[in-house]
Amino acid sequence: MAAYTVNEAAVEHARRLIEARQYVLDSDWGEVQPHAAAENHFLERHSWDEYAAWHLGLTVGARDGTKARYAFVYGDLRRVHRSGLIACVYRAAEWRHKKIELAAHDLLQRLDARAGIA
Repeated sequence: MAAYTVNEAAVEHARRLIEARQYVLDSDWGEVQPHAAAENHFLERHSWDEYAAWHLGLTVGARDGTKARYAFVYGDLRRVHRSGLIACVYRAAEWRHKKIELAAHDLLQRLDARAGIA
């Protein structure tokens, strides 16, 4: 099983987006999560650092500047998706990546508070 560290730059990016209300509350994550073609299109116009900012996890041992390095995407490469954060919490909890799980959970709580979800 792969090991991950928390991508603190991505956590900060998500916090900024949440504060700026750049989020989607209701979406089908299976439909809106970025797939390979969308990621490739994004990388044609953006840096690897900008791509990395959309992933809460960094794969231990994988090289920077490769898709294998980045895990736990939480948005559609434009906005944070509540369903994406929920997916990150679930996947991280399922595979016992506790630090990723807690980072995603904290972001989910921030988003809910900002959106007025009680």
